[in-house]
Amino acid sequence: MSNDYFKFQQFTVRQGACAMKVGTDGVLLGAWAAGGRQILDIGTGTGLIALMMAQRFPDARVTGIDIDDVACRQAMENVSDSPFSERMEINHVGALDFMCEKGGGALVEGHGKTAFFDSIVSNPPYFNHSLKNPDMARRTARHTDTLTYADLFKAVSRLLTDDGVFSSIIPFDCLADFQDEARLAGLFQTRICAVRTIPQKAPRRYLLAFSKHPVLELERTEAVLEGENHRRSEWYENLTSGFYLKPSQG
Repeated sequence: MSNDYFKFQQFTVRQGACAMKVGTDGVLLGAWAAGGRQILDIGTGTGLIALMMAQRFPDARVTGIDIDDVACRQAMENVSDSPFSERMEINHVGALDFMCEKGGGALVEGHGKTAFFDSIVSNPPYFNHSLKNPDMARRTARHTDTLTYADLFKAVSRLLTDDGVFSSIIPFDCLADFQDEARLAGLFQTRICAVRTIPQKAPRRYLLAFSKHPVLELERTEAVLEGENHRRSEWYENLTSGFYLKPSQG
């Protein structure tokens, strides 16, 4: 694998111009998140998650937004070269501005009325109080200065349909703050998956899903990324089987 691109089974992600490269978090979220007819990826970066959602849900229209102009140009290139380009778009805009521009929604293709997104995904900035990275692009991608959790959930609560699902991934030490902001925005947690790197270690990240209505019982699961000899676990292998290249394809 070159540092400038990451090749998947059905598309290639060029990433040389982006601050944040293809990583495990993005792949996990793109493979795990709930889909819909209208999907929004907030902070799309290279377009990885948007592309994964377009592959998984062939009848969906997928919109990616990002405040970073360079990232948007790279995402546009990746989308343009993909098999899903006709039903995808990338917009250079922040979440709150996008919310305001759309009046809380987005036009549904082929319909003369305004509708909301029934699936929203985001691998959001997560560092709140840590030392700032001197690279401005990486700082924007990783720190909450430009997109706080409160602002993210404000946009999600406005843009999500009444029966839609918001899916995200968060490091273990950001979980409580993220859940608190969801509650303040009137969203209810419906699924949580604690992801361990290896069985002996505590969870390092959490996959989360939220909706506008409470559920009778929160779906709680645990998963492990690596099995013996640092190979992908059966769970991770099955989750990503449609994306990572097989050994014979490498």
